[in-house]
Amino acid sequence: MRPFLLWVAAVPAFAAVPGWWVAFTRMPAMESRFRQESDSAVFGKLARQGRLTLARGGHLKVTYEGGLAITCDGRQLVQYDPDTRTAQRVEVNRAVRDFPLLGILLDPARLDRLYRIDVFGGETVKLTPREAGLPDLKATGRRGLLHTLEWTDPTGARQKLELLDPKAHVQLPPDTFQPRVPAGTRWSTPNG
Repeated sequence: MRPFLLWVAAVPAFAAVPGWWVAFTRMPAMESRFRQESDSAVFGKLARQGRLTLARGGHLKVTYEGGLAITCDGRQLVQYDPDTRTAQRVEVNRAVRDFPLLGILLDPARLDRLYRIDVFGGETVKLTPREAGLPDLKATGRRGLLHTLEWTDPTGARQKLELLDPKAHVQLPPDTFQPRVPAGTRWSTPNG
C-alpha cells in the first residue's frame, strides 16, 4: 500500500499553543484540496494533488488527481487504484501501525497523547514523538486552520502536506466515507 498518505527559532516554552491547533484537534469535520510534496535522494522531487476529507470517528477520504482513492469508514481502510483496477482492504489498526501518520489524520485528538508540542513563533508548532516509530512533525496554521504538515519519512525523504483551502465544520453526505470500488476490480491482500 502506498503511504498516504504530512524549524524556526524557538520562543519560550511557556508560549501558548496557537488557536488553530486547539481547533484542529477538536473539529468534527474538515475538507480541503491538498498538495503533497516529497523530496528524496532516490526519486527526487515529486508532487501530487488531491482532496482530503476528515471526520471524527476515524473517517477519512483521500482522492488523488489521477484516481488513487483511500477511504476509511472508521473500521477498515480501502485503497483503490484505477490505473491497475486493484483494491485492498486493511483493518484500521493495522494501517495505522504500518503508517503512523495515518493515525493522526484519523484521530487528531490523539496528537496530545502521541506528541509533545513545542510552540514556535507565529503559527508554527513542532511535535516531538512520545513513542518510537513516529516522525518529528512541524505543523503550521493559517487563518485559524491547519495549513501544512512537514516530516521526514523512514526512507529519509522530506514530506510536506499543504492544505490549499481548508474548511472546518463542513456538512458531509452520509455516504462520504463509503468506498466506491467498481465491479470487476481485483482485490489484493496485503502481506502479513
